[in-house]
Amino acid sequence: MKIAEDLSRVEETEKGDDLPNIVINETYCKGCGICIDFCPTDVLEMRGNLVAVKNLEACTKCQLCDLRCPDFAIQVF
Repeated sequence: MKIAEDLSRVEETEKGDDLPNIVINETYCKGCGICIDFCPTDVLEMRGNLVAVKNLEACTKCQLCDLRCPDFAIQVF
């Protein structure tokens, strides 16, 4: 079942009520780094071949990473 496989490979970062949630789908992420390049507050980093959250507190919920990801691998809400 494809959906179950995809859900098992999602990294969700949720810390506190006032902080944003950033969801990175590791199945869809190809590690291109576009989201990192567009993030104005340096929230994301590469870990191996995938993107990961390094500084959630700096996220302003601008969603540039979400909007620019060509593979729809990241969501900010």
